[in-house]
Amino acid sequence: MQYKEATAALIQQLEEKGMGYGKIQYKMRDAGYSRQRYWGEPFPVYYDQDGIIHTIPEDKLPVTLPQVDSYKPTGTGESPLANAKEWEKQLGLPEGCKMETDTMPGYAGSSWYFLRYMDPQNSSELVSKEAQEYWQNVDFYVGGSEHAVGHLLYSRFWHKFLKDIGKVSTEEPFKKMVNQGMIGGRSLLTKIDQIKGISIQLHIPVALAQNDKLYKNKFEELKQNDNRFERINTDDVSWETDKDGNVFISLDVQLEKMSKRYLNVVNPDDMVDQHGADTFRMYEMFLGPIDTAKPWDTNGISGVANFLRKFWRLYFDDMGNARPLAEQATPEELKILHKTIKRVNEDIERLAFNTCVSSFMIGVNELSKMKSLAAATLLELNKLIAPFAPHTAEALWTLQQQSGSVVDVPFPQHDEQYLVESAFNYPIQINGKHRANIELPLDMPQDEIQRIVLSDERVVKFTEGNAPKKFIVVPGRIINVVV
Repeated sequence: MQYKEATAALIQQLEEKGMGYGKIQYKMRDAGYSRQRYWGEPFPVYYDQDGIIHTIPEDKLPVTLPQVDSYKPTGTGESPLANAKEWEKQLGLPEGCKMETDTMPGYAGSSWYFLRYMDPQNSSELVSKEAQEYWQNVDFYVGGSEHAVGHLLYSRFWHKFLKDIGKVSTEEPFKKMVNQGMIGGRSLLTKIDQIKGISIQLHIPVALAQNDKLYKNKFEELKQNDNRFERINTDDVSWETDKDGNVFISLDVQLEKMSKRYLNVVNPDDMVDQHGADTFRMYEMFLGPIDTAKPWDTNGISGVANFLRKFWRLYFDDMGNARPLAEQATPEELKILHKTIKRVNEDIERLAFNTCVSSFMIGVNELSKMKSLAAATLLELNKLIAPFAPHTAEALWTLQQQSGSVVDVPFPQHDEQYLVESAFNYPIQINGKHRANIELPLDMPQDEIQRIVLSDERVVKFTEGNAPKKFIVVPGRIINVVV
């Protein structure tokens, strides 16, 4: 049975046996749908002199926000819109009527905006029937964990309501939704009882600390700029002294949500200034799977920076001179290239961007060992890295004297013919024990394989020159010798 059928059948039997009874239980709660703030969709609602609610006539829609002198709270509990004294006249309301001054919550607009993309110029309806049936629902949606809970909940509610009243034809707003993991911050805290009279841990701005220590001169800065510290007496701190006579306190390290209140925010602009946008972008991908929480560690970014330099050196030397090009790609070169293309394309489909970066690193390391590479190889590699390091790829595309933009050309696809293995490193077992490895062509005849294996000095050592009772070759897997 399906779940609903089975549930009904179980309840029926329990009731028949007198062992229980069915009950419907809802977890519905009332929710306030209005906000006392200026920014938000106005309610198309007004009140007459008797307080009776009326809706704005359709020919007056949409109601737009009026100009106000101040967006600050009124102090009376009303929205800042209550200060728009001429709003009723602008809307042409009957004399003595008052406009609703609360606005809708943020999710009012964010719950359906993607539908409007289908038909943004339509001035008579949300979306035309033809446009909606053509575009259907969103194929793929990425959002953070907090975003996902609220947005997914409200968007589904909204969409199902629109389906019920015949405005959309699909049951769900999104076909697939992925929640991206949050990047955590590295917080520095005072230790418990480290400061006399304070039994809790206080967050220290990461920028003021050095090697997980807070030196006394930086503590003085805190006292002047942070009201949590201004009343702390310097003598009440349990100071330590290093071998150079510097006075400091050791700090506890803790991984937390990156937040201004925890004083552990890393500004992306600073990272871009120091390392470049492509390095920052690729390092974020390299931190781990997209759907898991990841701790930020600035120390690790240098590895990606070094990789991009190594990638650049496939094309140009340290003096900026173009590297010599081979007339034709070697089989080994083509194998490395197409193996990298295959891995990256497969990992993109799985949103495994961290392993995409790993595949680039492996491929570039292998290609770096070659004296020269073919121009076609370098072009394909550049196209492949473009979504990951767009600035680097665009610069190389121009320096390779290609027209247009690298993002406008077809994305590379691997060719299986270059991935076919021509040789295999066979493990050699003698009487059931692994004794050696010998690389042999996969198309080599068995009698030739037997001749080469039995004449290898490592094999001779264990066979003592005796002819084998059995010589078994499992192509592309293993060779067994029984003596």
